Amino acid sequence: MKKILCAAVALLIAFTACACGKSGGKERFSSEIYDFFDTVTVVTAYDESETEFNEKLSLFTEKLSEYDGLYDIYAPRDSLINLYTINERAGKAPVKADGRIIELLEYGKRAYEFTLGKVNICMGPVLSLWHECREEAAAQPDKARLPDISALEKAAKHTDTDDLIINEDDSTVFFADPDMKLDAGAIAKGYAAEKLAEWAKENLWSSAVINIGGNVCAFGSKNDDGETPWKIGVESPKKSAENYAEIVEIKEGCVVTSGDYQRFYTVNGKKYCHIIDPATLMPAEYVSSVTVVCENSALADALSTALFNMDIDRGKALVDGMNGVEALWIDKEGEKYYSSGFKEYIKNKRYRQ
Repeated sequence: MKKILCAAVALLIAFTACACGKSGGKERFSSEIYDFFDTVTVVTAYDESETEFNEKLSLFTEKLSEYDGLYDIYAPRDSLINLYTINERAGKAPVKADGRIIELLEYGKRAYEFTLGKVNICMGPVLSLWHECREEAAAQPDKARLPDISALEKAAKHTDTDDLIINEDDSTVFFADPDMKLDAGAIAKGYAAEKLAEWAKENLWSSAVINIGGNVCAFGSKNDDGETPWKIGVESPKKSAENYAEIVEIKEGCVVTSGDYQRFYTVNGKKYCHIIDPATLMPAEYVSSVTVVCENSALADALSTALFNMDIDRGKALVDGMNGVEALWIDKEGEKYYSSGFKEYIKNKRYRQ
């Protein structure tokens, strides 16, 4: 599962480390960054020269590394207080945390409310059981197993978001339930992508696309001309010659997909994906993928997970109640369903049904 490039959403440009186009004196450069958030990050931007692009890319990589370290739940990072450290200590006493962690966790608590409980960053006790089984299956596929349902139900008793106590003034985190653990996987990449894109736009480039494992943030414009939108390909869960289910065109915004076809493992011939429905404690099976388009990557990340965990009609009702949010669902048979305004982002009629 390590270092997977989530191809659920992919830029329709050539990913190379050298210049791949010119516009108004600026050239388009693209580069891949490995080892962060267990995936591949692709940065594409317009700059004066390859030297300038690489210098800025180095600054971006430092920022990306910081967020990766802070939001890691699987390992300590030297003297850094990260989510792993908080999980180890916050059940005993309040833990002083970096402001970027406090902001992430506060957003996670809000996400629980606006996703109707379908995104819960306090699901660590449940998700750790699934993670353990996936890791075992990766090492020994013939011994793949599901978590024991009684163990899942017991773990679910320690997932109440009200037990996550955040003191914003003191910048501390405390677990009122000592058996609770955090897992911010449903929002961490999207939240980091949003913050990194904001910082990059302010400090590095006027036009760029940042793709952190399928969490795509775009700003400026393709060709850096202020007019041409970026084209983002939404991968089809069922591999085909075309490979893309839709082509989304945006200038300022984000595209995020959650799906069952990138990260999964197999038990007795059945595939079990990594997205766990808090209501059933099992992988959701409503659709194969959900893609969300909106202005904020953190919101898109949370909503794509939430919508994956509910039926299409309920998901449409949720999206229709939000301003500036559109979604595309692809069911198990490959049929596509759209929120009311999603097709406004689809300019290439070749991909329309």
